[in-house]
Amino acid sequence: MAQTHASGEQGHSVGLYLITWLLLFVLSACSYFVDYIHLQGMWRWSLILLFMMLKAVLIMAVFMHMAWEHLALVCAVVVPPLMVLIFVGIMMLESDYTFLTRQLSFVAGP
Repeated sequence: MAQTHASGEQGHSVGLYLITWLLLFVLSACSYFVDYIHLQGMWRWSLILLFMMLKAVLIMAVFMHMAWEHLALVCAVVVPPLMVLIFVGIMMLESDYTFLTRQLSFVAGP
């Protein structure tokens, strides 16, 4: 790293960015292909979300330079949204339980 700064070179090669753009293009094409073949239900949403997350990781790693940062900074940026996703998942399970118990209560009556 010190040699890079001493020689005046900064940044990363253009090839890295071109490969990243190509991968983003391929992932976007795959996402559109899911709609094109008319997948429905859980498969559709799972694949679209998977491609979306992969694109987000690529953008964070390369364009936001997170791949070259210290682990502490990466954890400070990545862990909180991951915890929010886990919390949302738990709340989704809880909402299903609450909805089911309300339906049973309304059907059975007082």
